Amino acid sequence: MGEPAQVPADQQPEIPDKLYFRIGDVSRLADVKPYVLRYWESEFPALAPKKSGTNQRLYRRKDVELILEIKSLLYEKRFTIEGAKKHFLSKAKKPTPMPRKKPTQGDLFQSDPLLNLDVADQIRRELKDLLRLLK
Repeated sequence: MGEPAQVPADQQPEIPDKLYFRIGDVSRLADVKPYVLRYWESEFPALAPKKSGTNQRLYRRKDVELILEIKSLLYEKRFTIEGAKKHFLSKAKKPTPMPRKKPTQGDLFQSDPLLNLDVADQIRRELKDLLRLLK
């Protein structure tokens, strides 16, 4: 058996709409041998499938997506294992921008300081009520 077939990222296989996938299913989807998947689990901590009662690996959709990304990095972009690890680390360190939304009247922090005090007083009263219930 030669090198694995290289599939461009825009032609990734469609992942069936299932809750869990067995290692054989994932192996066929990603077009890699099961031992490769087991090895990647040891190298990439984010790839951690659950185990069934019979100790069979059960991959979730996010695991399958991660496997396809790892395969793309290693086989298409020719990253080393260490390079792929660094890629994921740098991705994890980048702050994800919070989407900005227009403030609504129900927001806790509004521009009117008097309204903020009203909200804070309401929260304080509710917390005191909870504390009395717990005593």
